[in-house]
Amino acid sequence: MPKSLFSEEDRGLIVNSIQAAELVTSGEIQVHIENHCADDVMDRAAEVFELLKMHQTRQRNAVLFYLAVEDHKFAVLGDCGINAVVPPDFWENIKELMITEFKEGNFTQGLIAGIDQCGLQLKAHFPFDKENDTNELSDDISFG
Repeated sequence: MPKSLFSEEDRGLIVNSIQAAELVTSGEIQVHIENHCADDVMDRAAEVFELLKMHQTRQRNAVLFYLAVEDHKFAVLGDCGINAVVPPDFWENIKELMITEFKEGNFTQGLIAGIDQCGLQLKAHFPFDKENDTNELSDDISFG
């Protein structure tokens, strides 16, 4: 079970990281963790993105951090609103930051590093608007 890889404390730290990132950006961040990914990891991430209704945010600015822990696969997938404004190496830079931690077995820290970097970067293009911003997606980690 992928949930067992992350202690309750680890899950709390990841959720806190999501909430902190969403305090500086109107972007929405979700984490989905499952054991296996039989398909191409980007195809599976896109499928999960749709299942979680992440494509329905008002500004199309949702980001999915997808992990298939047993298969050692992960993806970071952003919606079209983000992809239209960020540099081409945006997602690769975030993934490289995460890989450094993952290689050391630090999955919680890897996710937090990616989430934190994502929030900081999205702030420039999708700043938080306290008048109009609502939390459109759950901050909780979903498990497959």
